[in-house]
Amino acid sequence: MSPAEQLHDWMQVTRHLLMIRPSHFGPNAQTAVSNQFQRTPSHSDAESSVQALREFDGVVTALIRVGVHVIVVPDLPDRSTPDAVFPNNWVSTHNDGTAVLYPMAAGNRRAERRPDLLKRIAAEGRFELRRVIDLSWLEQAGSFLEGTGSLVLDRLHGTAFAARSARTHQSALDEFSRLAGYRIVAFDARLGAGEVYHTNVLMSLGQHFAILCSEAIQGAAVRRAVCAELKAAKRSLIEVSADQVRHFAANCLEVDSAGGPVLVLSETARKSLRAAQMRVLARHAALLPVDFATLERVGGGGVRCMLAEIHLPRQAQLDSLSTASRQHPDP
Repeated sequence: MSPAEQLHDWMQVTRHLLMIRPSHFGPNAQTAVSNQFQRTPSHSDAESSVQALREFDGVVTALIRVGVHVIVVPDLPDRSTPDAVFPNNWVSTHNDGTAVLYPMAAGNRRAERRPDLLKRIAAEGRFELRRVIDLSWLEQAGSFLEGTGSLVLDRLHGTAFAARSARTHQSALDEFSRLAGYRIVAFDARLGAGEVYHTNVLMSLGQHFAILCSEAIQGAAVRRAVCAELKAAKRSLIEVSADQVRHFAANCLEVDSAGGPVLVLSETARKSLRAAQMRVLARHAALLPVDFATLERVGGGGVRCMLAEIHLPRQAQLDSLSTASRQHPDP
């Protein structure tokens, strides 16, 4: 593809988020096979759903309180979508006005994908949507790539880290790379006897730091190569253990706020972090812990999974870039 067609991301973090308020939250039998983080709920489905909504609203309130722009959209009431609260698996957006739609492994998760929301988000937030890359057709070939669950994006350097799994196939990674222009750094990863189903449970990238459970990466040479990539990008590397990963310590997201960068993480994750790890993180972002226990336990996903970053530019940004390009054309 030509360089003009590639994604051009010039910021790692954003102040704008999409969140889907769930209407059918509960255990998902279709995803339980590959998600070792899911647990049988200790309460009834109705009680779990009520608690999940309470946690969801608490996260929204916490984000708005620190000056993050949150677009909240309710899940469709007539669909059986127990994981709709995790929209980062079906969509990603980028600074050049591109949105990417992804192929999902579980049949009932495919119903979460709502392309119609893209124009709604653009209108509500005055964002510019210029192009949609739709990879959902890969589902027909049994090839899956579940958004920024499967992909941990280094937007500044055009690198996508990915742990191959039943939900993250090499063929889909290759297609994403071809159409989006990202360089893929793929590896195999395991926690105990099970493969890591999503890359973002063991890895998170902020503007100036990286959280990684390198012990989960299979193969010493591959492990060293991934760590070298992160260090070459001038990021402080915070290593977390497999046990901390099981407490969602790496499933967090740095976002911009009115007062500067904040790291959104669950209370479960925060309690698992050691004092030295928190000190390193605090040098780069204020910690914003939120109650997410039911959604973690029953849904098997962490707080990062519920935050779909909106990197689409505002029209003024694109106008400014266009003017700069005309004034300083390529030699």
